[in-house]
Amino acid sequence: MEPVPDWGTIPRMLRDQATRHPGAVVVADGGTTLTLRELRKRAGQVARALIALGIGPGDRVAVQAPNSAAWVVVAFGIWDAGAIVVPLSTRFRGIEAAEMLVKTGARALFAAEGFLGVSYLGLLQETCGGVADGRPFRDLPDLRHAILLSGEAGGTARRASAWPYPALSYGAFLAGGDGVADDEERALAVDPDDLAEIMATSGTTGAPKGVMLHHSQLLRGYWDWASIVTLDKDDRYPIIAPFSHGFGLNAGLIACVLKRATMMPIAMFAPDALMDMIERDRISILAGPPTLFHRVLEELGGRDVSSLRVAICGAAAVPPELIRRLLDRVGLDRMINAYGLMEGTVVSMTRAGDPVGVIAATTGRAVPGVTLRIVDHEGADLPPGERGEILVGGYGVMRGYWEDPARTAEAVDPGGWLRTGDIGALDEDGNLAIVDRKKEMFIVGGFNAYPAEIEALLLQHPGIAQAAVVGVPDDAMGEVGWAFVVPRAAVEPEAIIAWARENMSNYKVPRKVAVVDALPANVNGKIDKQALRARATVR
Repeated sequence: MEPVPDWGTIPRMLRDQATRHPGAVVVADGGTTLTLRELRKRAGQVARALIALGIGPGDRVAVQAPNSAAWVVVAFGIWDAGAIVVPLSTRFRGIEAAEMLVKTGARALFAAEGFLGVSYLGLLQETCGGVADGRPFRDLPDLRHAILLSGEAGGTARRASAWPYPALSYGAFLAGGDGVADDEERALAVDPDDLAEIMATSGTTGAPKGVMLHHSQLLRGYWDWASIVTLDKDDRYPIIAPFSHGFGLNAGLIACVLKRATMMPIAMFAPDALMDMIERDRISILAGPPTLFHRVLEELGGRDVSSLRVAICGAAAVPPELIRRLLDRVGLDRMINAYGLMEGTVVSMTRAGDPVGVIAATTGRAVPGVTLRIVDHEGADLPPGERGEILVGGYGVMRGYWEDPARTAEAVDPGGWLRTGDIGALDEDGNLAIVDRKKEMFIVGGFNAYPAEIEALLLQHPGIAQAAVVGVPDDAMGEVGWAFVVPRAAVEPEAIIAWARENMSNYKVPRKVAVVDALPANVNGKIDKQALRARATVR
């Protein structure tokens, strides 16, 4: 695998790519297309406008907007200004967004106006109302500037017309940078070890944490990721995961510019619209959880999806039948399973030529420069086949949590090993099987039960297409499992439980089974376990 070019920083990478390949189209968003030349030009305009606002090197700039060409331009503009991108989910409401803005001390916010009928500035105003020193947010002491981005999907803004305080339109914001002579000095002064992103993530306490990632580790990690995926200049790649998520921003936005592939930002996922896009735009790369690929197969019909060549999944277990159907019916060249997390970037990936069993049951081997360990509760290394906590070492481990040394010390030990909180096992070939999250594990009569393991077992039932398991309280056993299954054929809950009793240890057998038409999904397309727990009761 070719090593990452010696760019060092995202601004230098963009400049080199734009110089060498100015006409390469890297963004296609409806009627908007951006070549590398145009992306660099527009990013420079954003950088100069930020400099005019007083944004300095290392300042934090937040973005709360759906995936779009504007998001891409703003991100590269923030990096060109030497600042740090703080992505905020469009699912965040006022309190959640305010927590990250306060925590990171963000000085500017780019906010969509009208996406799904929401005014994000209006929500912030409700949460952090009042004026302080002429600024609109009393309870956000560091925030100085708000810039409006359009976002018309879903209707007009519910509160935009009532927004009473100064907020720059995007055009007025850009015009403010006309007096800044040049952004090159600022962009070229960025150091490879400087922070590029502070990604929001929640912990078991529910309090937000800001994962710190720097330029050189992002370039290396997602260059290697894209190389293993075989992403290249001829690919057209819809980015379904939001840019506020590590996968969407890094394995989508950054990876496409690294490899000169054409990203197609998706603001709102709709299965029929995706199928239309695959057929119309000759999509070649598709990434998402197993639920996405189930939907693709459901919608396949007589559509022409012959352009698809690579599918990228990220799941503890992928049904082998799903992989076979994708390879046979769609005609994929390869399917990749992978494991990563915000705190550790890219960790492990399957490779071309891996058998279906490896892709289905494991997330492959560590990527170059990353080391994996499996340890017991005392931190002792375990041999292949034994389950324990996954530790990750190497260049991809985060710098830490923003201004939170206590929780950083809990997550990263003195030797630099990231305690992932995930339970897994390595086989003799170094393939990593994810058993489950520590926090999703439940205890049945003293036995540790791992939902992902039980789900993988249930998927071996010939009548089950998808399965999700959650633990719920039980007076006698402490906790028991509840399984939600999407059938492949007609099945009865009692018959599934009977099958489980024959094929699983008794403590793994779900107490209840609910047969459903579909599993709820969150914004990233993953199964929404919280919604399932809310539906689960044990009688």
